[in-house]
Amino acid sequence: MTTGIGSVPFTDPQASVRFVLESGIDIPFWPQLPKRDFRELMNPQFAEGLPCFRTDATAKRTWFEIGDDKSDRMTAFYEKVLAGDYAGLELSREAAAGYHAFLAELDSCKPHFHWLKGQVTGPLTFTLSMQDQDRRAIYYDPDLQEASVQALIVKGRQQVEALSPFAERVLMFIDEPVLAAFGTSAYLSLKDEDVVRLIDSVAEPLKEAGALVGVHCCGNTDWGMMTRTQADILSFDAYYYGDSVELYPNDIKRFLDGGSALAWGIVPTKEDVRGETADTLLGRLERLMHDLASRGIDLEQLKARALVTPSCGTGPMQEDEARRVFELLIDLGRKLHHP
Repeated sequence: MTTGIGSVPFTDPQASVRFVLESGIDIPFWPQLPKRDFRELMNPQFAEGLPCFRTDATAKRTWFEIGDDKSDRMTAFYEKVLAGDYAGLELSREAAAGYHAFLAELDSCKPHFHWLKGQVTGPLTFTLSMQDQDRRAIYYDPDLQEASVQALIVKGRQQVEALSPFAERVLMFIDEPVLAAFGTSAYLSLKDEDVVRLIDSVAEPLKEAGALVGVHCCGNTDWGMMTRTQADILSFDAYYYGDSVELYPNDIKRFLDGGSALAWGIVPTKEDVRGETADTLLGRLERLMHDLASRGIDLEQLKARALVTPSCGTGPMQEDEARRVFELLIDLGRKLHHP
């Protein structure tokens, strides 16, 4: 099966939805449009409604302003959440125009898909990237860390509810690009158990809502650790870091044996896409799969439990390059699953 990673390089929401739905991918997704508005970037997009959150549209800046009224703001936030009042916590039209255009198109045409895909910013990426007025990551503020998790759960479950009438199953991806820096000097204090706990704190409620959950990291990370989360799918940049999963054959085998899957981001979302064809990408993917199989994993199982995706979102690309990415993705998917 084929799907995308989230962002596309359009500024018009309707054009972005047409692009996704007409691309031919197996699992359509609602498009994030970072070129349309800075609030569509993955962190600001999911921050609306959180206590102490601030936006400066002129400076294109977002942050958390923690003052003497923090306790009152936190209390008001939890009172609303516990009462099931999510007003202000929805993905807004200003910050997620592609999401609302996608839902409007679905509601208008009433299609029915096997799968539809939504996404939330991962709790680690969100809390380690968003900062307070003193440029301190809100990860280190226990109150804001927990409030962020609750907000991500709400925004994720709302997507599952909104997409479910149009699909047999909803796939929700938790995007965690910050984990590419896991184990480096930037995050020496971050432990395996912290990563697993925070990812699971979002993944489990989404699974309870009926979704399958994937975790995406567009870089090298500890994939053995990631197999210990509640994720059903691990999505990784196979074009540039494909050999990284080979370091964890026993973990990957256990993960696949449990019914889970790998999403191979084999179509590059950088200038390298200009020099690739579906055949060259298929050869690259098959080599990676054979290398992993040589470490004790059944090759047919790898192929049967494989999604193919772009290596990352196409939001920073030019429109013609993004179209090329999805053309290659569709052709590659056919060649892999219907040789």
